[in-house]
Amino acid sequence: MDIKLHKQATTTPKIRAEIQAAPSTITNSELARQYGVATATIRRWRYRDDVHDRSHTRHNLLATLTPEQEEVLISAREFLRLGLDDLLVVAREFLNPGLSRSALHRMLKRREVPTLAELARQDAGDDEKPRHKPFKDYQPGYVHIDIKHLPQMPDEEQKRYLYVAIDRATRWVYLEVRRSQSAQDARAFMKQVENRAPFKIQTVLTDNGKSFTDRFTRAGERNPSGRHPFDQECL
Repeated sequence: MDIKLHKQATTTPKIRAEIQAAPSTITNSELARQYGVATATIRRWRYRDDVHDRSHTRHNLLATLTPEQEEVLISAREFLRLGLDDLLVVAREFLNPGLSRSALHRMLKRREVPTLAELARQDAGDDEKPRHKPFKDYQPGYVHIDIKHLPQMPDEEQKRYLYVAIDRATRWVYLEVRRSQSAQDARAFMKQVENRAPFKIQTVLTDNGKSFTDRFTRAGERNPSGRHPFDQECL
């Protein structure tokens, strides 16, 4: 039989069997002295049904992040253009406080997420300079808000949307996952941004989507109604 012992094992299967067969009248301390091992070693083997070393590998090899959390981080990486350490801060604050840097790095590698340099080259296309330019110098409170559609998981019946806010000066980030990209959800998200931001918000930058404004419609109307929920929140 091919027997594998841990490198630091102080007993053999034969000794372990003798320990298990020892009369109950013999104490653990007496057995420890007899075999020249620690009392803890006697306790480990005396009440087992086998004499073989067990694997030190975790039995529940679960991913540190759920598939849903991975999608959130991938979308955040692509939108925010965050480096590994900055992305780790976001992941720990909003998704998994115990996430390790190495686990995050492995996930990005496994999912083949482009590096920041690769994203810059994708932005550049045939141009010499990337189209995605670094933020200029701003005062804190210049906040960019966007909504990203997240891939629908096999067990999900409803779409999910990643709401992201980033301050262009401090790189402060806030994000939420919501089930709708409605104007009401956008307004509720904006309220949370206002409550959580460690500075006074001076400017909000968004696209012209219906979640954020009614200034632009298919009918060609260019004047805001003044009643759009997100517009009202920003007054």
